[in-house]
Amino acid sequence: MNTLERLQQGLPPAEGDLLAELSVGIEPFSAHMDKYYFSEYIAAGGSKIKFVTGRPGSGKSHFLSYLTERAKKGGFETVHFSAMQVWLHDFKEIYAEIFNRCDLMACLQKCAGKIVQAMGYRPEDIPAGATFADYLSSRDEFDALNKKEIRNQLRTFFLKNPLIDNNFAVACSLLTGSILGHPTLESSAQDLLLAWLSGSSQVRLAEVRHLGLSPTRITKYNARHMLRSLLTVITLSGQPGLLVTIDDMDILTGRGALDVIRYTKMKREDAYECIRELIDEIDTLQHVMFFFAFDRRLIDDEIAGLKSYQALWLRVQNEIVSDMFNPFTDIIDLDNLGKRIYNQEVMMDMSKRLAQYVWQNQQHAAPIDHEKASTLLDADKHSAIALPRQVGKTTLETPGGEVNGF
Repeated sequence: MNTLERLQQGLPPAEGDLLAELSVGIEPFSAHMDKYYFSEYIAAGGSKIKFVTGRPGSGKSHFLSYLTERAKKGGFETVHFSAMQVWLHDFKEIYAEIFNRCDLMACLQKCAGKIVQAMGYRPEDIPAGATFADYLSSRDEFDALNKKEIRNQLRTFFLKNPLIDNNFAVACSLLTGSILGHPTLESSAQDLLLAWLSGSSQVRLAEVRHLGLSPTRITKYNARHMLRSLLTVITLSGQPGLLVTIDDMDILTGRGALDVIRYTKMKREDAYECIRELIDEIDTLQHVMFFFAFDRRLIDDEIAGLKSYQALWLRVQNEIVSDMFNPFTDIIDLDNLGKRIYNQEVMMDMSKRLAQYVWQNQQHAAPIDHEKASTLLDADKHSAIALPRQVGKTTLETPGGEVNGF
């Protein structure tokens, strides 16, 4: 799906630069999240869960994508996926998706560079395509003493870290050793370790034991501990932390009368319990922030929504309800935020930027004027579709219109 098709369907653009260009009105709040959470609290070792809600078209997916881009620029590892792609009733599935979307080998490559530095060498001096062991051999320094020091550094870096599961640590030590060139590891063994770390059920534990591990299956009971190990490796590589954004959580209630029911009542309650457990244990994790996004019906539906599972609802409901938007709230209501930021001028700016992009791609669109913006603003009080999508829909559906003269 190209960018224009995504915009026509109400989806955010995939390109980071265009995403920033089309983000109108939410920049101050995004900057607040960047400053107080990404740059300070999470980078300092904190952990947090937030929920994002609003009517259809309020910009939930756009907001998550924009936050993800900002976090990437800040050096964070980022993971974004939809609840329509991943089961939420088993935390093992969530962990596996996070692991598979993180680049563990890239993190271990950075860890290998730190080990090289700790041994008194410069990673940039190692020729491209060569390992640290190759570099030492070229200097006639790949002797028993340096081999022992590499193993000691791997042990100190991973095995002696109390925040990393022992088997996870052994696997990372072996994989990092293969990057350094000592101890060596065959590519098939690397694939086996990565498959086990991802929670794959296809892995035979007996084969993993041959590599020096004492592995068990990754389940919903130990998956959070494995996630903590992954977070520790991410921060050891020099990154400030991990941002996980999960969209479309309203799939838990079903998408409509004609849709296939994805979650039975039991699986839905298991999903709510999984999130409840994550909330209760979030302080055992470090350097991570979760965002869960959903339409308002997940809150309003008392039969299948959050309110139907009191153990979770008691943890996420706002203690004080106010028309004023609180940037530190755990439930980010984009409808409430929209009341503060969307006026005729902001809406016209949003429409103008969208129309300019469409015109650059030789397509027709016309930005809304002050009168149309006022009409949309008045109609918003009774509309099931929020203003951002109404503005985009009106701009894209307006025939003709040149935007190059703005």
